[in-house]
Amino acid sequence: MAKKEKETMEKNDKDIITNEPDEIHYRGVKAMPFIIGNETFEKLGSIGTLANLLVYLTTVFNMKSITATSLVNVFNGTTNFATLLGAFLSDTYFGRYKTLGFASISSFLGLLVLTLTAAIKELHPPHCASEDSSTCVDPTPWQWTFLLTVFGLMIVGAGGIRPCNLAFGADQFNPNSESGKRGINCFFNWYFFTLSFAMMVSLTLVVYVQSDVSWAIGFAIPTIFMFISGVLFFVGTKIYVKVQPEGSPLTSVVQVVVVAAKKRRLSAPEQPWLSLFNYVHPKSINSPLPYTQQFRFLDKAAIVTPDDQINPDGSAGDPWSLCSVQQVEEVKCVMRVIPIWAAAILYYVSIIQQQTYVVFQALQSNRHFNGNTKSFQIPAATYPVFNMLTMTLFIPIYDRILVPSVRRLTGKEGGITILQRMGIGIGLSVLISLIAALVENRRRTLALTKPTLGIEQKQGAISSMSALWLAPQISVAGLAEAFMAIGQVEFYYKQFPENMRSIAGSFFFCGMAASSYLSSFLVSIVHRTTRGAETGDWLPEDLNQGRLEYFYYLVAGLGTLNLGYFLACSMWYRYKGTRGNGGDVAVEMETKQLDKPLV
Repeated sequence: MAKKEKETMEKNDKDIITNEPDEIHYRGVKAMPFIIGNETFEKLGSIGTLANLLVYLTTVFNMKSITATSLVNVFNGTTNFATLLGAFLSDTYFGRYKTLGFASISSFLGLLVLTLTAAIKELHPPHCASEDSSTCVDPTPWQWTFLLTVFGLMIVGAGGIRPCNLAFGADQFNPNSESGKRGINCFFNWYFFTLSFAMMVSLTLVVYVQSDVSWAIGFAIPTIFMFISGVLFFVGTKIYVKVQPEGSPLTSVVQVVVVAAKKRRLSAPEQPWLSLFNYVHPKSINSPLPYTQQFRFLDKAAIVTPDDQINPDGSAGDPWSLCSVQQVEEVKCVMRVIPIWAAAILYYVSIIQQQTYVVFQALQSNRHFNGNTKSFQIPAATYPVFNMLTMTLFIPIYDRILVPSVRRLTGKEGGITILQRMGIGIGLSVLISLIAALVENRRRTLALTKPTLGIEQKQGAISSMSALWLAPQISVAGLAEAFMAIGQVEFYYKQFPENMRSIAGSFFFCGMAASSYLSSFLVSIVHRTTRGAETGDWLPEDLNQGRLEYFYYLVAGLGTLNLGYFLACSMWYRYKGTRGNGGDVAVEMETKQLDKPLV
């Protein structure tokens, strides 16, 4: 009898062990060569294609500038907003690993088809030798079909890769260990380092091959890069941590809003942290969150009424009638992030000008090497490389020297808080516009008062000012990105609920899309408003006849207001995991043990 009882107990112990979730083996740094390598070659492939796409459409597909510009703008906007759908599908159904794998294949196929459109003469219109565009042959419906297929495949690829790659890389580190927390911080820094390196190569070597050697070879190079990216990603499959999705994270958000609206007439409890319905699913990957005082109108979703049913396991009988405090606090996390996200939109308006109008400034400046008009002339579109160069040089210095030094003074894992890092970037965006205004005033003055170097077609007289004077404003933009862009991505990753991290990644790109639209709207408004003013049009085709510096001062003023708004939001903001009563220390990294089954 005793022997039989012993066998039964051993069997029960074995069942208990079997039912426990598998221990997670975080490979951290060991997984980084595959993930960083995948992301580097993916960026070399995608950026190497997109950087010169406008020129390809106008020269090879014989499109008019307006048509090509509109097509590229629609493509870029759709690509950025597609990240929301990709993030939703990743967090809800497929997980980040499967989404990244499928998206990488889609991007490779898109680049492959694009290469074929350049290599096979039947897939693009005949070359237009005449300068008269009216004699050029338009693309046939069949050629349009191939081209739109390229855009479709690349949109699917970017929609899956962009919101998931950062979160997937951070998943490889243990958030509960000190080395894991530092690994996540380093990963975000080195991710943008490789991004900057990829952009520098793409904007120089790849663009040169496409424009001056062969479009087919120029597109084949990014296609090969994308193939290598996919190979590196799948080679590391066995060592990745792959978090299984829990289902739609947005359902819980909608439930809280709906239930709070239903119970809006109920009186708020005096001690909500004691009386509200408190239940945390045992298999949830989300960190248990303490009650916070902000957005208290949402608390009513967790008020238990006589009509509410509670299941034997402690969960709500009807999740559309009663929500837990945990659900409410997760929604509060998302709502707290939105005001910070709004500040990032206006920040990027300043950065965008260093990618657009700075090219026009360069066109009407002396771009010859060493100022000698007989020497090599630097292409105007190459000057934004100073942005990437600054980031590439500064990020290792920041990560390896500044962060450890400041950490010893502040005791904070990242040296400074995420919001402090973002605030520095926003402050630098104001400085960018001020420098740009002063440089433009100097360029314009020389163009109007000193001998010029000729006429730039469709623009105007070329100023004798060296275009290298544009480097300071572009370099400060790179410095601002090293603070703001990296800080922003890290902020979204750490402050969103864990089951919404892919959606958090898409927030970064949606903000950039909104900034592009806002910048276009601002340029349009300024152009229409100043066209009939005494000072004349600020933004004409010929910058010498306009007042671009005034536009830069306007952007600087908006940036100053945005900085004040951001500082106010930062004082109000409470990091995830703090009670928000002013006495808690801000926690930037959750300490929840990941106990969700892995796939």
